[in-house]
Amino acid sequence: MSPVMLTPQQLEFFHTFGYLRFPGLVADRVGRISEEFEAVWAGRGGGHYGKPHDGTARSCIVPFIDQREYLCSLLDDPRIAGIAASLLDEDYNYMGSDGNYYAGDTQWHSDGWHKDLRHLKIAFYLDPLTRDTGALRVIPGSHLLGDRYAEGLQRDIRKSEELWGIPGRQVPAMALEIIPGDVVCFNHNTKHAAFGGSPRRRMFTINLAQRYPEEKLQDLRDYLKGFSRFWVERPYSEVMINTAGPERQRHLEQVMANDSHIAELSRQARQTMPEPSRG
Repeated sequence: MSPVMLTPQQLEFFHTFGYLRFPGLVADRVGRISEEFEAVWAGRGGGHYGKPHDGTARSCIVPFIDQREYLCSLLDDPRIAGIAASLLDEDYNYMGSDGNYYAGDTQWHSDGWHKDLRHLKIAFYLDPLTRDTGALRVIPGSHLLGDRYAEGLQRDIRKSEELWGIPGRQVPAMALEIIPGDVVCFNHNTKHAAFGGSPRRRMFTINLAQRYPEEKLQDLRDYLKGFSRFWVERPYSEVMINTAGPERQRHLEQVMANDSHIAELSRQARQTMPEPSRG
């Protein structure tokens, strides 16, 4: 089935403000998605790398959707594929995923500060969330490299009390309140945070990027180094690779061709880190 492409208005909104919210986009799948989410965690002893989630810090599994064939199929869903193709062009890369139990506040940050290629996060929340119970907050326009406002936020956002006299939760922002089945996507550069809520908030993300041109392949390899801190030898699981049809393979091939250095970096991480990082 062909991707369901975004409208011109949605594209303009995203490029201007750095995010989009899709109410009920996967409402028809959310029951099974939630079951599969729980199955991944059950397979890990209910927590982070064999340690049960105790609510004191975020627990994270990487890669995540790769653990279950059904979750892998989200990449093939024409609605998800349409978001990616509309914002990143049709030859985009799947850059991995993470599954999380969140606990406590998440302070203001960007997931990158990418200057050349657009990186996108698609987030799936499996619990109802309001502004004060852990819903994602975003600062519209904070993704615009070279913009005075965005660059100022990049420099100062972690010093809100010192510079602006307000705690992070009072920084002006848009709260994207959620019910399960809604989907949110945002530019990696977009400043985001979450405050309040349950110590067991369920959320997983799919990360995507524009295809890297030949002259930028070293940047891709440098990006992929980040997987080593999770002690994984490749960004994708065998489940993800072996269940991929031709269209999904198109979005896996460039990363797979440039990930051979991760195994050694992961081996080194196992020797120097007691366990993959949390929080």
